[in-house]
Amino acid sequence: MVRTLAGRASPLDTGRQAEDRALRHLVEAGLQLLQRNYRIARGPGARAAEIDLILRERDGTVVFVEVRSRAAGPAPASRYGGAAASVDRAKQTRIVYAARHWLMRQPSPPPCRFDVVAIDGDGLTWLKAAFDAG
Repeated sequence: MVRTLAGRASPLDTGRQAEDRALRHLVEAGLQLLQRNYRIARGPGARAAEIDLILRERDGTVVFVEVRSRAAGPAPASRYGGAAASVDRAKQTRIVYAARHWLMRQPSPPPCRFDVVAIDGDGLTWLKAAFDAG
């Protein structure tokens, strides 16, 4: 069921649809889904951290994926850099924090990387190794 706000899909539904689209794209490229929407709390008063998709490459590399989407719109909407630009340093820090937590639960740490799937309107861009844990 799609919830609407003034005739539009809610942000939660829009985000879920973007994640579904990104997941289809990544699975078609040969990655295997390990976990979706991995969330942890950082403690009282601290923002929670979440990883949208955790997948494994054929070579065993674990890929932590942030999915961002922006609706197609007029030029003023694009002046902020689009979906990929919205993964700022603060967002990256929260993703890395959650990834470290997830990795601590593994028997031995696999090679890993941080990707971004940016969806701008109908376009989809997969940015491999978009940022690092440093």
